Amino acid sequence: MDAPTRISQVLGNPDLIFTLTPEGQVATLGWPLAEHCDLSLSQFLGQPWLGLVAAGDRPALEQSLQTLPTPTQPLSQPCALVLDAYRLQGHLHLYCLAGTESPSPLMGRMIIQQVAPNPDMAAPAAPVNYSRKLTQITWNIRRTLDLDTIWQQTVDGLSALFEVDRGLICPYHPGDTALTVVAEVCPPHLASWQGRSLELADHPCIRKALSAPQPMVEIWDPDRCGLDDGGMMLVVATRYQEAPNGLIIMHLVDDAAWSSEELELVSELADQVGTAIAHASLFSESQSLTEKLQAVNQSLRQKHEELEEARRQAEEASRLKSEFLANTSHELRTPLNGMIGFLRLILDGMADDPEEQREFLDEAHNSALHLLNLINDVLDIAKIEAGKMQIDMAPVHLPELFQAVENFTRPQAERKGLAFEINHPATRDEIILHGNYQRLLQVMLNLVGNAIKFTHEGSVSISAELKSQKLPFQGQEWPGLVKISVADTGIGVSLEKQNRLFQTFSQVDGERTRQYGGTGLGLAISQKLVEAMGGVVKFISMGEGLGSTVTFTALLYQEPVLIDMEDMETEEEEED
Repeated sequence: MDAPTRISQVLGNPDLIFTLTPEGQVATLGWPLAEHCDLSLSQFLGQPWLGLVAAGDRPALEQSLQTLPTPTQPLSQPCALVLDAYRLQGHLHLYCLAGTESPSPLMGRMIIQQVAPNPDMAAPAAPVNYSRKLTQITWNIRRTLDLDTIWQQTVDGLSALFEVDRGLICPYHPGDTALTVVAEVCPPHLASWQGRSLELADHPCIRKALSAPQPMVEIWDPDRCGLDDGGMMLVVATRYQEAPNGLIIMHLVDDAAWSSEELELVSELADQVGTAIAHASLFSESQSLTEKLQAVNQSLRQKHEELEEARRQAEEASRLKSEFLANTSHELRTPLNGMIGFLRLILDGMADDPEEQREFLDEAHNSALHLLNLINDVLDIAKIEAGKMQIDMAPVHLPELFQAVENFTRPQAERKGLAFEINHPATRDEIILHGNYQRLLQVMLNLVGNAIKFTHEGSVSISAELKSQKLPFQGQEWPGLVKISVADTGIGVSLEKQNRLFQTFSQVDGERTRQYGGTGLGLAISQKLVEAMGGVVKFISMGEGLGSTVTFTALLYQEPVLIDMEDMETEEEEED
């Protein structure tokens, strides 16, 4: 069904109305269906209006016009108007406007009865349609720099314009031996070629198109080229600065020929697409390079920050080790000087009696033990730093551990006038830990020793709390843990300095360390030992002068039976 008949059936034939100048030229012209017929009515403005009338109808119309119609008696004449490819048949009504303020002496109204193709047109109006739509396709692809959009809009536009069965586009780079389909238009009943690779060796037509400036048309054998159907293939290379950068393929199932005008328009569009592809590729490469440069710049900044942080940490570590060595050397010399001094007194016969000599020997022995403890701390931290600390785990009886700690530390606390207290959990059977006895004793002596050292008045207390929960460690599940706390009413630690307590070679206050003695390694060593036995160490202090509490956890070897408080009260009442 042709366009005029379809328009006539669907929309009817709205009237055509025009006005004329005093010289008989078209001043205004309006027909609502002109747009649907791809007509531009502006081309008829200023033209003699009789030129719009079909040649066979002009003599009768000219004869009727010898007597101009009056405003009250319009002229009515059956005739046909010819607008390029269309012939509008119906009754023409002319109205005389003389004597009015309007500059047009005549107005015409065509009551259209039929719209038919113009048989006198030698060439169809399709090229005008092609040109306008190709311009629209070009405008669409030139207004974007996204390659995917350019590729898809190109095949969409060309496939719709030429009504092909399949439209494809492939990018091309010099040296490619195969092309990949990146955009496609095809009906649902045909298999998609999206992402398919086309080997140049298998398609001579494609190779020719890449080397030839004009489109190539060839009948393709479906068995050879892998198409669902044979038919006519139009292949044209997109170019930029005379170098191919892509390929457009349009497939018609029938053997319809491509006109020379169509081939010329496709060639022009291919050049526009090639330019758009080049610009988009350059933009994409520029954007990719910018992103890479930004990433490299960000990486360099990050590396610089990491190196700067590493340098700062190295300088801080060097400073801390220097401070640690200065304090430690002082701590090592103090007991050593004591040993030498007391032994020299004995050797020089300065002891007045055996009792005083015994006292000198005791002091030298205590200094030797103190020196040994300092050396052990340094050796332990060296092993820990080297990753060579090995701990053998075995059952440890908590009461035995607490008793040993009390034997060592209670005399120290009492000499300073401090209250000393140990609180055991209420259980019916003995609490057994999973750990290393010597290392647990070392940890507790460190913690309790610190509590006594930094407490001048008040108390030091030790307590244990059972927590029943399944814990995995070293490939085995344990029934729970014991949380051991060492609390004191001593000098405490400010909140901002607490994060340095467990750092190796880091001392909260160098002046304080020199004042109270010690290497400052006790907490760091204790933390490493507890963690190696599956526990956790925590330090709690509300601030300077507010005392402190250090807690650590140890695994339970077996879960003891707890004593209910009500049962204990009942037993006590029965004993009374």
